[in-house]
Amino acid sequence: MTLALEADGLTLGYDQVTVFENLDLAVEEGTITTLIGANGCGKSTLLKAFGRLLAPSRGTVRLAGTPIGDLSARAVARRLAVLPQRPLTPAATSVRDLVMRGRHPHQSLLRPWTREDAVAAEAAMAATGIAEVADRDVNSLSGGQLQRAWIALVLAQQTPTILLDEPTTFLDLAHQLEVLRLVRSINRERGSTIVMVLHDLSLAARYSDRLVVVHEGRVLADGSPWDVLTPDVLATAFGLHATVLPDPGCGTPLIVPLEPEAADDASTWDLADAV
Repeated sequence: MTLALEADGLTLGYDQVTVFENLDLAVEEGTITTLIGANGCGKSTLLKAFGRLLAPSRGTVRLAGTPIGDLSARAVARRLAVLPQRPLTPAATSVRDLVMRGRHPHQSLLRPWTREDAVAAEAAMAATGIAEVADRDVNSLSGGQLQRAWIALVLAQQTPTILLDEPTTFLDLAHQLEVLRLVRSINRERGSTIVMVLHDLSLAARYSDRLVVVHEGRVLADGSPWDVLTPDVLATAFGLHATVLPDPGCGTPLIVPLEPEAADDASTWDLADAV
């Protein structure tokens, strides 16, 4: 197994408050791994550490086997792309110009914009389905289009590993599906390693190879969606009483929250009862 990212004995926190202590976690190359957990459990904190946006107080993050702290910022940006939860959309910028910003790690004073950069940006826009709006101002786009433009910037960066912090935030369901299908196609067609944070558990199950449940500063559960999304884990991590059914559309786990009075009967539910 080739590892894209590793957290080894990681201790992380803010302002003297420890979020994780002595955390170990490894991400296999070429997979989609999604971090899930209740609000404030540390999902984004861990993603920031993987992206070298937050330095651990102890422990090591390794990027493709190399301690990430030993790499220059440019070297990291050539291997790892990060899309934060709420990227600041620049004013008076075309979609093409936004996507071209993904080429900065490949440039220098002695190597300004090249045809290679333009080709990479155009390919990224084509892959994300936004080539037809390349000359529009980014602030005129719909929510789904704008998120695809940001993902195109990440693709133009041409890194083997991509970190996405809540890429479907503020999108309606149709646009959430659109973005997650795009993420999956990037993984399947380009072999990119993707680590993302999601809140919708059923969508996380549908579009991930592996789920990691974060709870109280530790990994509570880690594995395939069916291994992880059990009623016991949901109750512990989210305080959620739910039953888990096969999604009729794709067979992945579908989370069905229960009313308190129905929680005691959850074990008797099956797909036949629900349809």
